[in-house]
Amino acid sequence: MSPKAPQNPTDPAPAASRLRDRADALAQRLPPLLVAAERVAAAVTPGLHGRRRVGTGEAFWQFRRYQQGDDTDQIDWRQSAKGDHVYVRENEWEAAQTVWLWRDAGPSMDWRSDRELPLKRERADLLALALACLLVRGGERVGLMGGPRPLPGRPALEPLALALTRVPSAPPPPVPPAQPLARHARLVVMGDLLAPLEDIQAAVAFHAGHGVRGHLLQILDPAEETLPYEGRVEFRAVHGAVEGEHRLLVPRVDGLRGAYQERLAAHRAGLAQIARASGWSFSLHHTDKPPQTALLGLWGALSQESVRTAAAHSGVTHAPANWTNEGGA
Repeated sequence: MSPKAPQNPTDPAPAASRLRDRADALAQRLPPLLVAAERVAAAVTPGLHGRRRVGTGEAFWQFRRYQQGDDTDQIDWRQSAKGDHVYVRENEWEAAQTVWLWRDAGPSMDWRSDRELPLKRERADLLALALACLLVRGGERVGLMGGPRPLPGRPALEPLALALTRVPSAPPPPVPPAQPLARHARLVVMGDLLAPLEDIQAAVAFHAGHGVRGHLLQILDPAEETLPYEGRVEFRAVHGAVEGEHRLLVPRVDGLRGAYQERLAAHRAGLAQIARASGWSFSLHHTDKPPQTALLGLWGALSQESVRTAAAHSGVTHAPANWTNEGGA
């Protein structure tokens, strides 16, 4: 048997092979949702201009536990010496750079009218994570209400993806919780927003009352817009304590189409009014439209919001954003 030829140290093939194997192993560990979100974000990025950012403020906001990815210069050693944990000092404007995400994970979101379409929840998860990808590229912290604490940079994305794809143990509420966020932070709310208007108004008013500005994105299946069914149809309600608790058998659903569409239009007008009254913005997206369209609309809304937030911080007032329909109707 002839001796094995020694490897040429200048030959890049072995190194490339090892790199490819490591990349394949890493990709297999990434949640599929994160891979899809990165693809959507990458498609949107070339058409974006930079967001207007503001500098770090000096007003103290809070101490919080040190997390992986935090700048060690932020550590407050005096506060840390008082206990068993390391704490960082957050100033008010630093805390305001966090964009919080909330998406409805309730039963009504697990629906689609056609197998070729994504579930409403799947589209909401994809848009939430794709928006997070864009935000961390812009230097923002991104947090998920009810999920992992905000982290800067790419380390924030994988725990966020895992939290989004986790199946809740119980049906969550269809509106964001009354969880105080840092003043001047931003909140993006995604869901079908079919809960009673008074519940949505109370949730938005709570956060707006704490100085948080935000955006409402209504995500609907196209069939929920047009009610395309004919003849005898049974509808099952999924909002409530028990899914399927309420059923409605309609002998001729086409006879209700006009009244249904008027009711939906009135509900949507109510959502837009709630957003305007609180200085928020509102947009609509249908699941048969490309996700990139909705992502561009969200990015534009947050870019405008960043300018208004900076103005509010400096005492300058701006008119609230108008309602936008970014890829739905």
